[in-house]
Amino acid sequence: MFSGAQETNMDTIELQMPDENIDRKALHEALGSLYRDSMLIASGQVITILATASMLQLDELIQQCVEVMKETVSAQTVCSYYYSAESYGLQNIRIMCLQWLLDNMMTQCSEELLREVSLDLMKEVIASSELLVMGVEMGVHTMLKKWMFLQLQPTWRGLRRALLPDTDLWFPRSRRDSEGTPFLETEQGRAFLPVFQQLRLAYIIWDLMSACVIHQDALIPAAWLCPVYKEHWLGPLRTEQTRKLWPVDVYVSDLQGNSMRCGGQLHRDKQCSWRWEGFNFSWDLVVCYANQHIIFRCSARNKSCSFGVSLLGQRKVAFCLRLSSLDRDGRAIFRKDTEYWMLSLREDQELEVMNLEKQDMVFPIYVACNFQYRHREGRFPGRLPLQKCSEN
Repeated sequence: MFSGAQETNMDTIELQMPDENIDRKALHEALGSLYRDSMLIASGQVITILATASMLQLDELIQQCVEVMKETVSAQTVCSYYYSAESYGLQNIRIMCLQWLLDNMMTQCSEELLREVSLDLMKEVIASSELLVMGVEMGVHTMLKKWMFLQLQPTWRGLRRALLPDTDLWFPRSRRDSEGTPFLETEQGRAFLPVFQQLRLAYIIWDLMSACVIHQDALIPAAWLCPVYKEHWLGPLRTEQTRKLWPVDVYVSDLQGNSMRCGGQLHRDKQCSWRWEGFNFSWDLVVCYANQHIIFRCSARNKSCSFGVSLLGQRKVAFCLRLSSLDRDGRAIFRKDTEYWMLSLREDQELEVMNLEKQDMVFPIYVACNFQYRHREGRFPGRLPLQKCSEN
């Protein structure tokens, strides 16, 4: 340029940036950083400056962007940070944003956040056993239904409480237009198939209300549901007629992909209890929190339960318990997990599963648990079995 090229006689030189995230201001800031020891980066600028620093290979500026992203991840920034981390090879930021989504997708499920989550990202979130599911698995299906509606109707605007009713009105109209074809088998719906395939249907259609909603929505093909109904019928028969304590062979790799996810919340450091009941005609599990201890108790069969409960005197389940506290921006400020354990309890027997004494707990605390109680055919050689927590 300075030794006689055509730019020598030009008043203005137009540069074509290889990245659409790079703008004039970011280029000015990035070049200016060469003359300063540090610079102040606002969260609203961090992606454009990161893109520019990546193009110019300014490693120190990239690291400054990383630090800003770590401190400012929130519902408003998490998706843009995640996509930028993928584009510019920031694996630690990508993992951080994914963990934020796993912790908050079911607790900060705003319209704005749902709009920003791509198909590939939603598939990864829904597939993870670390997804914090508030309530039971049916909540995952409800959230996915709203997300899909917003992807198909990006101009929708309304109150948060109107989103689900409007979603439930829109899909029946689409079903009538497609002559009753399940939505995921229509031209519009096929793109969403990989995401809905991550649903753990076995833990959704186990009660009448949820099963009715699934059929009324008519989103999911019948071919997906029939094998699940078959297994739900055979499971109780195996439990009662073979008198075995399922699961017999459970492996961590199998449990992570097939466990039931459910959760609750401890609002304050006060004694409380709740029930995760009717494990497919297996048992009625009472969860107790008292004096900074979490205890599981197998409820006696003569207590009221809205699901069928096995008459077997001893029950067996594999589980993992996870606790977390989140700040206002959804970042974890307390986290404690157990390993995967095999649990065996008799009627009204209790077992301490987590001791929180001497822990710097911050309330409210989310309590999430993964359970595997269903018998699955076949063995999986080469995988490590679970350690046993208790067996009588």
